[in-house]
Amino acid sequence: MKHISVMLDETIELLNVKPDGIYVDATLGAGGHSLEILKKLKTGRLIGFDKDADAIERTSKRLEAYQDKITLVHGSYTQIAETLQALNIDSVDGVLFDLGVSSPQFDDPTRGFSYRFDARLDMRMDQSQALSAYEVVNEYSEEDLIRILKEHGEERYAKGIVKKIIANRPVTTTFELVECIRSAYPAQELKKGHPAKKTFQALRIEVNDEFKEAREAIEQAIDSIHVGGRVVVITFHSLEDRYVKEIFNKYGKPAKVNPRIPVVIEETLNYKLLNKGMKPSKKELEDNNRAHSAILRGIERIG
Repeated sequence: MKHISVMLDETIELLNVKPDGIYVDATLGAGGHSLEILKKLKTGRLIGFDKDADAIERTSKRLEAYQDKITLVHGSYTQIAETLQALNIDSVDGVLFDLGVSSPQFDDPTRGFSYRFDARLDMRMDQSQALSAYEVVNEYSEEDLIRILKEHGEERYAKGIVKKIIANRPVTTTFELVECIRSAYPAQELKKGHPAKKTFQALRIEVNDEFKEAREAIEQAIDSIHVGGRVVVITFHSLEDRYVKEIFNKYGKPAKVNPRIPVVIEETLNYKLLNKGMKPSKKELEDNNRAHSAILRGIERIG
């Protein structure tokens, strides 16, 4: 399946790319957003991050024509601050996050991200890390697995699924896991969509420490932009959007004051919210299935 960047035009417009600006693509992936940024740069520069070595190799070829304007970093986006420091860059004009797994990762049967293919349980974005979905599924305690499925997947049937997993350990492949999940679901629920979706999401988030790393990286990004600079984030499920909204509000909204307490608080905000969460157009939803749950948010430094 060809990877189509979600909300490409809206994202680039919200980022407000300047020809001489310095930009960070924190989630390089297939390079769709990076390519559009690079097209708008004249003397500017782009730094791209990805934990996935395959993505770095693949996308460096795609962006070869712009190699004088781009620096690619094989590593987590939690390294934004230290990388900018190492490159002697004090601040940047914009940072983009396209959260979640890229289509090439989902569509590679060997990576174990998808319940559509039978493969060894893996789900590592960074193939050099030790922890994979196999270890989580087979070595975590019952209590921890239930917590992960509830917190990261909002899975109603977490307890039943985990009991099936433990009864069938070792669970080695994606299809073996799907069978555990399916057998724990009530028959009427199986008609509402694939039963493995929430569990696979929860395991992927746990394996890659997605929430913790994304929170840390977004805060680093907000701190790294100068006046007029913007941080733009695309999320793909409600849990992601919840914490992105929370972080943006912390920087871009006045603190709540108890109206019963007669205190005058002078507060100068250094950031402003650029929108309340933008959703894909009807046409994009028809053309790109991956866009269905996407929400685009932006914040700008103003002081």
